[in-house]
Amino acid sequence: MFTGEEIAIYLEELEEKIQAINDNVLLLEREGGSPEVIQEIFRAAHTIKGSSAVMGYEKITSLTHEIENLFDLLRQGKMEVSENLVNVLFEALDALKLLKDEITGAGGGVDVSAVIEKLRSCRAGCGAGEPDAAPAGGELPPAPAADELPAGGSAYRFELELEEAVEEVVREAEVRGFQAYQVDIGIDRGCQMKGVRAFLIFETLQQAGEIIKSVPPAEDLQEGRYGEGFTVVLLTREDAGQVRDLVFSIAEVSSVEVRPIKLRSGEQPAAREAAGQQARKEANASPGRENIKTVRVDVQKLDNLMNLVGELVIDRTRLDRFVEVFESRYGSDDLVENIVEISNHLGQVTGDLQEEIMKARMLPVAHVFNRLPRMVRDLAHKLGKEIDFIIEGRETELDRNVIEVISDPLIHLLRNAVDHGIEPPEERVRLGKPRAGRLLLKAAYVESQIVITLSDDGRGMDPEKIRQRAVEKGLLTPEQAARAGEREVLDLIFAPGFSTASSVSDISGRGVGMDIVRNQIEQINGSVEFTTTPGRGTTFTIKLPLTLAIIRALMVTLGDHVYAFPLTNVLETLTFKPGEIQRVRHAEVVVVRGQVLPLVRLAHLFQEKSREEGRLSVVVLGSGDKKVGVVVDRLIGEQEIVIKSLGGYLGQVPGLSGATILGDGKVALIVDARAIVKETGVEDAALEMSRAG
Repeated sequence: MFTGEEIAIYLEELEEKIQAINDNVLLLEREGGSPEVIQEIFRAAHTIKGSSAVMGYEKITSLTHEIENLFDLLRQGKMEVSENLVNVLFEALDALKLLKDEITGAGGGVDVSAVIEKLRSCRAGCGAGEPDAAPAGGELPPAPAADELPAGGSAYRFELELEEAVEEVVREAEVRGFQAYQVDIGIDRGCQMKGVRAFLIFETLQQAGEIIKSVPPAEDLQEGRYGEGFTVVLLTREDAGQVRDLVFSIAEVSSVEVRPIKLRSGEQPAAREAAGQQARKEANASPGRENIKTVRVDVQKLDNLMNLVGELVIDRTRLDRFVEVFESRYGSDDLVENIVEISNHLGQVTGDLQEEIMKARMLPVAHVFNRLPRMVRDLAHKLGKEIDFIIEGRETELDRNVIEVISDPLIHLLRNAVDHGIEPPEERVRLGKPRAGRLLLKAAYVESQIVITLSDDGRGMDPEKIRQRAVEKGLLTPEQAARAGEREVLDLIFAPGFSTASSVSDISGRGVGMDIVRNQIEQINGSVEFTTTPGRGTTFTIKLPLTLAIIRALMVTLGDHVYAFPLTNVLETLTFKPGEIQRVRHAEVVVVRGQVLPLVRLAHLFQEKSREEGRLSVVVLGSGDKKVGVVVDRLIGEQEIVIKSLGGYLGQVPGLSGATILGDGKVALIVDARAIVKETGVEDAALEMSRAG
């Protein structure tokens, strides 16, 4: 049996290799039969097959074995890349994902026989017969029969011949400073669990390096189908003696012989030379594996660390406040200076610790982006469109909690771009555009935010069409539609139930999507905006916070209490004389630069007693296409705060999203700015005022 940690490591590698195959099959479809791409897919499939065989996942082993068979033919030039082949490969990838879910318990009963038959049909279509029984897709030589192995008691030894593909891997490894060894391992004749013994040897050797080949193949070793021993090819930086000692540390090993592998002399083919040059570049950029040391950490531990750092940030703020009071009371002497020095150093260390923990929680946005090219490709094929999908900034990192949220909004935006935005090839040619539409997805850091942009060069949005559709769906009256400005009309795409699609399909036109996009992004204190030009395309811009645990906020007072407004929702602050406020029906409004701004009083929202004196302080909040002014007693200033949940005892309190602890130990409540803005629409207030006038 395998431990939970071993299964987790296997699943992580499986996910990585499936993604690698997916990315390279997309390249294969776009660029044709590139030898490098074919080799990458072959290696990824071989890795999955070997590790799955050791773990005992037979369906994955069988499926990747068939993928290997196909790519072995492609490598040999006996088969050409075709549209049918690519479609079958993507179907096989989908089956692999389902098999992975089956392991985790998220699915079950996956039947891969139909996909395997399709893979075999592709191979048969090129005139190739059935491959050898050895499940290495032609890469490994036949395993030695039991009667070819030495009798018990004598050392096991096997004369190994390396094929070109394995030699290429060895050459690349040597450039990186690795030594290749042939390790012949003899097993006691009386060994009762030969499969387990082979697995232990594999696990032990992989602590010292990487096994790139075994004879017999890993599947046979896992099942114990070998005679008195077996042979592996090991890439390692350890010397032969250390490798030998490692293997001998395992029970029931009768003999170990470690021999350096000497490659055949001769001029390397061009492809091999190119691979060697690339390996040398990587070797120069990265001195070696010993410099890349990582430890797997459970996500919950990172969350706990972040909470502890949050507590430190709170205490650091309290200590800063204490130092200010101490200095004001006792002036400047040695004791005060020591306390100030300690406070400053603690603040610096806490800040550094906070930054490092935040970095540990960050993941490259590639975790989301890498899944999207396949989706775009499938949609384009289904709709008969040609799309050049470009992704930039995959290395940009986001907090893992933010990454979990943005996947669905991006999928909605991409589906709309492919379905509504990009025109069919014939229409684009008629309009003087390239046949293939251009779709650009880009992520980048801008100040203290992550900005994701998605732009297309398609139809763009027609405000008049949206205006007409809004009237048809009852979102606007004809009078409201005639009075509404272009920006206000365009922002109707975020209204629940709005769609310009003339018919409902499984891709779009069901009246859901864009409102979900905005809501999900705003729930993590982000924002989404867009620009569009009819006939030229549309660009969506998503702004996201680096983390959800610690934010910048505008602090205000109301009565005896302090409240915090997240800066992502604060547009500006204003002051007014009480006489400047007007009433429209039962609502208070004020005119700002010629535009009507609805007002709400924080005292009324939370039933507090206000201490308004003289001029009124107003915090202007914005969310989506709406904004509102919130009247408070006094503005304190910006501050970094740690968000704390109100807990299960209080639950969800209308108008509040959490709390934080201030430097003096008091609690400040964090205002739910989005909820407040949602209740008061600036368009409605403007309409009411125009009617009253």
